[in-house]
Amino acid sequence: MNLLLDTHVYLWFVVQSPRLPKGIYHQIETTPVVYVSAASLWEMVIKIQLKKLVADPDELAAKITASGFQELPVSVPHTLALERLPFHHRDPFDRILVAQAHVEHLRLLTYDAGLKPYGPVCQVIAEAN
Repeated sequence: MNLLLDTHVYLWFVVQSPRLPKGIYHQIETTPVVYVSAASLWEMVIKIQLKKLVADPDELAAKITASGFQELPVSVPHTLALERLPFHHRDPFDRILVAQAHVEHLRLLTYDAGLKPYGPVCQVIAEAN
């Protein structure tokens, strides 16, 4: 199954963070198609503006394709899927990622255990120690 990376997983991958387990690096590198949502870039830009993330937004955007990933725009079907999505999680960025994974038949790779109630569409990973 193809993957959609959540925002943290994408960031950890592109900076080669030791927080991402080696097995997850392998999974990402061997999955045929890996997506990064426009919603993740939106979230990162907001965090940059709020001084919660220090990064160059243009560089973050360029690394999507430079890493071999595909951009996933937020579409009308994705937003409409939110209505059918149980309200297990309040974060709007995480919710749109779950909706995108459902609509596009992707597995969302996330470290956020709060997304477990959404079932097999979310693969929750533990941070490497």
